Amino acid sequence: MNKFIAAAIQMDSTGNLQENLAAITDFVDEAAARGAKLIAMPENVNYVGTESAANAEEVPGGPTFRHLSALAQKHQVWLHCGSIYEKNPDDPRPYNCNMVINPKGELVAKYHKLHPFDVVIKNGPEVKESDRICPGSDIVTVDTGEVGHWGLSICYDIRFGEMYRLMALEGAQILFTPADFTMNTGKDHWEPLLRARAIENGCYVIAPGQYGIKPKFQAYGKSLIVDPWGNVIAKAPDHPCVITAEIDLDYLDKVRKQIFTLENRRSDLYSLTRVQKG
Repeated sequence: MNKFIAAAIQMDSTGNLQENLAAITDFVDEAAARGAKLIAMPENVNYVGTESAANAEEVPGGPTFRHLSALAQKHQVWLHCGSIYEKNPDDPRPYNCNMVINPKGELVAKYHKLHPFDVVIKNGPEVKESDRICPGSDIVTVDTGEVGHWGLSICYDIRFGEMYRLMALEGAQILFTPADFTMNTGKDHWEPLLRARAIENGCYVIAPGQYGIKPKFQAYGKSLIVDPWGNVIAKAPDHPCVITAEIDLDYLDKVRKQIFTLENRRSDLYSLTRVQKG
């Protein structure tokens, strides 16, 4: 399946699990009706609030996984389930977890967000996400066979280009960046970063976002689908919705044959021990 429709869902998730699951159902139904074979969701898709540990679930096995598994089977689609908080047996801090579910309703991959948002701004705020969310330790790609080879990431990961290059080198064709981006940084950084990750790796980028007023900030929204040339081929308006675009893996191959960034790497020199100061 070298051409297929992909959908990205833009949510305004709240602290009410059942309301969020109902909204997801409506959006997945709509995306499937529009022909999507791949449907992606934003970060914190089932819960946005201040009690992340208290709302963590088993993966698989929890209520959100069971609900999404049933939707995947109902519509015979691949689901990239944004992210939810996953219970951590070794730490009171949950993981921020991607789930990938196939059309049989099976969990075929999961990814834990690698990069915690830990920042200290002089004369400004201090945020330490790692105090409440446990960072992951593995870079994850998954070859679906049907709808491309995926590279998994979450939100703040987008600022770490090394991670995306490694996923592309492992064969990733579609890079997912579900997010709950702030308005403050999103208005300047969201689209340029996503387009850069697409261009430098010759990949599609699917970036479903949260929108709306959250407990601590306003979420930026503007969910995007970007092609391997860096063109924005779908962009969400300022409300919860579904956007769709055609994914053409033959076009991806054509772009990579014009821009040889993966082949022309100087990996023989990419080591800090070789840096010369003059």
